[in-house]
Amino acid sequence: MLHRCFLVIALYSLAPPLLVAQETCPATGIPGMPGIPGTPGRDGRDGEKGEKGQQGAEWAGGLGPQKGLKGEPGLLGFPGKRGESGDPGEPGDPGRDGLAGEPGEAGSAGVQQRAAFSVSRLTSEFPDRGSVIHFLKVITNINDDFNTATGHFRCRVPGTYYFVYHSSLEDRLCVLMKMDDTLLTSFCDHRRTRRQVTAGGLAVYVSQGQEVWLETKDYRGMVGMTAGYSIFSGFLLRAH
Repeated sequence: MLHRCFLVIALYSLAPPLLVAQETCPATGIPGMPGIPGTPGRDGRDGEKGEKGQQGAEWAGGLGPQKGLKGEPGLLGFPGKRGESGDPGEPGDPGRDGLAGEPGEAGSAGVQQRAAFSVSRLTSEFPDRGSVIHFLKVITNINDDFNTATGHFRCRVPGTYYFVYHSSLEDRLCVLMKMDDTLLTSFCDHRRTRRQVTAGGLAVYVSQGQEVWLETKDYRGMVGMTAGYSIFSGFLLRAH
């Protein structure tokens, strides 16, 4: 059925007169399909660089971090670990001269000090039990450092000495080597064999004025005869 539409123009008698157009037939068509999206456009060119702006005012409020006022000093912390040693410093000024020492013993300059002794018992009688062993015959005794009356060597030159004894035995023997009533060492031979020998030695530092000697203990079978001497010797290895 063919629809016809008419455009009616009405003239109203109003002042001023108006012409009104009215469509007598409403639209009845179906909406068309959406079109295909177009291709995205390209980015525009960069604009010119703007001028540098003015410095902003100091921030005085609002959110965000702000610089606070200076606080009070904190508590003193624990001492830290010791650091590495620094470089050696410059040598200091020379110190004052010390006091003059006491005069030394009389002697010749450049002469090496010596001390040595060697004495023999030269008797067939045993020494007393628990007593100093006496040696009656002097073989060597520089500056009389060994006293045959006491059986003691008295140190005149301090230093390192070596003391040694050699004994002919008729019975068991124990020999104690002492220095100022301090036991340095002991040598014992407990075999009951006639006509035997024993010996012992020791290196020790001796200060000036100290004394060294030999003593017996329980066994005292030391003899000294023409066929077999018992000898006590000592000599300075190095003076200090």
